[in-house]
Amino acid sequence: MTLIIGIDPGSRLTGYGIVEKQGAKLRFVDAGTIRTESQDMPERLKRIFAGIDRIVQFHQPTEAAVEQVFMAQNPDSALKLGQARGAAIAALVNLDLAVSEYTARQIKQSVVGYGAADKEQVQMMVMRLLDLSIKPQADAADALAAAICHAHASGSLNKMAVLNALGGMARGRGRGLRRR
Repeated sequence: MTLIIGIDPGSRLTGYGIVEKQGAKLRFVDAGTIRTESQDMPERLKRIFAGIDRIVQFHQPTEAAVEQVFMAQNPDSALKLGQARGAAIAALVNLDLAVSEYTARQIKQSVVGYGAADKEQVQMMVMRLLDLSIKPQADAADALAAAICHAHASGSLNKMAVLNALGGMARGRGRGLRRR
């Protein structure tokens, strides 16, 4: 069993979502938002760090996925988002979690099958994939989508590692597959 926390960073609302992966099955554990409710940026960053620290200490996830920053039109907004993301990542690595990063396009592609999906589509697919009866708040749904994306990606990477190991063993015995 693997417990994965996904983070959708934001300077005012940071979404988090936790899923349990057992084999190919995913199960919803928790989701929500960390609201910073402050005008002072250093205080916001402190609240993001402390909020993620509390959530990780409580749930004890074993892996983390964070959405990468997109390039915003407004440089000030991009800087604030980058700072929020940095506070989230610092909280995760401070608790010895390895952090995987995914673009919004990768996350949407993994969950919806379309890299330019809108927030509503992501929410609906997260509901379907995790068998939820109520629609999660948008930032929480994005965080759950990041965790789902990581679950799918890590499963693929594990399969590739096994296949590569088996292929290496087969080549070592002279039985590797070759094109004719």
